[in-house]
Amino acid sequence: MITIRDIRVILTAPMGRNLLVARVDTSEPELYGLGCGTFTQRYLPVRSAIVDYLRPLLLGREAARIEELWRLMMVNSYWRHGPVLNNAVSAIDMALWDIKGKVAGLPIYELFGGKMREAAAVYQHADGRSLDELTEHVRAQLDQGMSHVRIRFGGGSAETRNSGEAGGMAYGGAAERPIHKPDGALDGAYFDPVQYTRSTITAFDHVRSTFGDQVELLHDVHGRLAPAEAIAFAREMERFRLFFLEDALPPEDIGWYERMRGATTTPQAVGELFNNPNEWLPLVSNRWIDFIRMHISQLGGLTPARKAATVAEAFGVRAAWHGPGDLSPVGHMANLHLNLTLPNFGVQELQPFTDTTREVFPGCPEFRDGYLYPNNAPGFGVDLDEKLAERFPCDPAVVQWTQARYPDGGLSRP
Repeated sequence: MITIRDIRVILTAPMGRNLLVARVDTSEPELYGLGCGTFTQRYLPVRSAIVDYLRPLLLGREAARIEELWRLMMVNSYWRHGPVLNNAVSAIDMALWDIKGKVAGLPIYELFGGKMREAAAVYQHADGRSLDELTEHVRAQLDQGMSHVRIRFGGGSAETRNSGEAGGMAYGGAAERPIHKPDGALDGAYFDPVQYTRSTITAFDHVRSTFGDQVELLHDVHGRLAPAEAIAFAREMERFRLFFLEDALPPEDIGWYERMRGATTTPQAVGELFNNPNEWLPLVSNRWIDFIRMHISQLGGLTPARKAATVAEAFGVRAAWHGPGDLSPVGHMANLHLNLTLPNFGVQELQPFTDTTREVFPGCPEFRDGYLYPNNAPGFGVDLDEKLAERFPCDPAVVQWTQARYPDGGLSRP
């Protein structure tokens, strides 16, 4: 019987994003697993949950009993299904699957029934502060073999969004008109819903006219519109034939998806903020959405993600897991192994790996001509160079990009 001997947490930021990976060591020498529990904005509480609470709970227990250990971790604190606990549970859950694959000498996808496809179609983001710049970035994506591209207009880089620059705009919307703020309004990024919707429609009209139907287009609202605004925007976007519209509504307003479904044919994708099954289950069972977009570690790991995908399949809903830059290569590999096995796989978001990231995480999945490929090694097939990871410490600075405001000065929801 192989038991859990130790659990450690590695924090690193090779791309400037705070990443958290758990390493579960076993009673078998040199046998260990890695799992992603990245909650970039609150990584320290996740580390504490793993080291101070889950580690003492799990030491000496049988590593192969993944389903039982997942349930034990989830209920042991009594209060459950929150982002800190779910990410902590996810890190260990993924690591246990990694161990199981290594013991079997098989990639994780083989443990899930084997591959249905050789690789997963992916999409990346194309942004621009002008229509010409946006066109250039979309063309660059197509030159890489992409068949799906997520379009954003006027948002600038992650750095300018974080600092509140980019014309004073937060996430999307070129500065076509000045933000009319009240006297004494705080500095920082501002989001004008009217300007955002108008400029986004202009951008999509330009991209669709330029590239025709050779590319599937996607867009992320990020839940920043009021429900009536979001429904009207989704109707306006119908003529651009989106692959999906992401997070048109935030979790607080998911009851409006019933009206959204009756008002527009634009496919809906949602879920990256969900951490409780009762958030996504009614959307799927009522067929109000077309894609589940959950962040696997936010759900609690591979164990619940597989179940969510199976439920979604029964209702004709496809999977398009959240795959941002603040997800470690271990998490991206977990997405990939699951995607290879799903009958209802749609598309996978991917932020490209830098050379530094590939050095810190040997065995990263390979991107080639619009697809992501596994390396077919046992387990997830990705490792972590802990010595190198130490050279890229996490940054505990206060998060800025979530502090954007509406024109009247009120805080918006990111």
